[in-house]
Amino acid sequence: MVSQKSEILDELFEIIETRKHGDAEASYTAKLFSKGPATIGRKLNEESVEALIAAAQDNPSELALEAADVIYHLLVLLASLGVSLGEVLDILAKRQGVSGLEEKASRQAAEHKGVTKGD
Repeated sequence: MVSQKSEILDELFEIIETRKHGDAEASYTAKLFSKGPATIGRKLNEESVEALIAAAQDNPSELALEAADVIYHLLVLLASLGVSLGEVLDILAKRQGVSGLEEKASRQAAEHKGVTKGD
């Protein structure tokens, strides 16, 4: 069982990883993996729209439920493409202390110079 809330994402991602090659008949996560990243992405999109609807309806409790679904499906999508949660957290850590406007401007400047995100 999770001892601290800060560990929940790490533990959830580990569980998701263990289901990658699991039985699609016995595990929803394994079933998602079996359908591939495009299907997982569509499910993430669906859950995101449901979160947006809850927000537009000013329904915080429903938004919290939908946000949990968004996070879960995002983690499944990351795992399906071999992107670790650590990689995402490292990027977020690098952005700490940097204005969101500055960070976005630096990405746009790099794109204009022909530099891609993977460079």
